[in-house]
Amino acid sequence: MIHLVTITGKERFWNIHQKYLYEMTQFYDDKMDEEGNYHYGHFDSYFENDPDRKALYMVSDRNIVGFALINRYSHVGNDIDYAMAEFTIFPVYRKNNYGSESVKRIFSVYSGKWEIKYNLKNYKAVRFWTKATREFMPEVINLNEDEQIICFSTI
Repeated sequence: MIHLVTITGKERFWNIHQKYLYEMTQFYDDKMDEEGNYHYGHFDSYFENDPDRKALYMVSDRNIVGFALINRYSHVGNDIDYAMAEFTIFPVYRKNNYGSESVKRIFSVYSGKWEIKYNLKNYKAVRFWTKATREFMPEVINLNEDEQIICFSTI
């Protein structure tokens, strides 16, 4: 089940998100700040009632198994309804099909024109998003030598 993260959960989400950003340093050259945190420019706006940004937990049996950040920013200037800014299933849950079930639920709740960007060095993400979006016949766009974008509609 997917729950919207409310402002009351911002501190917990910040802590979880920092662990995710650390994991992503294997694909991006992001450095910690002097406090030991990773900068995420629009983090606060996900908790300030911005209608174009949504922070979601994926929950199974009362356990948070992952999260997603959704916005409306297109990296290639498309008119989209949603972009998957961040998505993760926590390592301990990754072999339990939670990722596939979560994106199916997200795509059904938030149907429309989508854009998802991923790093080509992240082979697991490439495989995951290719499989998760196959039924929507996505257009694949090379953003640069390290990143691709897939564009598709769930309608």
